[in-house]
Amino acid sequence: MIITIICITILAYAIGGKDINKQLDKLKDVDWKAKSSEVFEKIGDYAKKAGRLATKPLLQLYYVLTMGETTTSEKALIIGAILYTILPFSLIPVRAHKILGMLDEGLAVIYVIKKVQDKITPEIDAKVEETLNAWFGPQDAIQTT
Repeated sequence: MIITIICITILAYAIGGKDINKQLDKLKDVDWKAKSSEVFEKIGDYAKKAGRLATKPLLQLYYVLTMGETTTSEKALIIGAILYTILPFSLIPVRAHKILGMLDEGLAVIYVIKKVQDKITPEIDAKVEETLNAWFGPQDAIQTT
């Protein structure tokens, strides 16, 4: 849980234009492989509630997370954005502020996708589609029904 809090803090600092280096120092001993497996399970649970369209960008981020050349700061931003989106707490709660509560999560994901956009390759998009098809069925089947 502490890694989650640090990653979400790094995300908030980065969006706010603040220095994230002190926070990044706290992540030097993280087992990113184990953390990414935990995140994937949470995305799967979220997907059942949110649907294919909302899950796709999270899976894109997840697969960038698992790439070997992804930096620690990118990993922290990715985990922060994914977990901020799927965990039940939020800086702007949906219950109190319906539209704004959804927008802050979406903006966090968009911010991180823009940061790692060059790493979202056709191979990653293929993995995303494969995962979405396994969870929701083939996309063309959805369009024809």
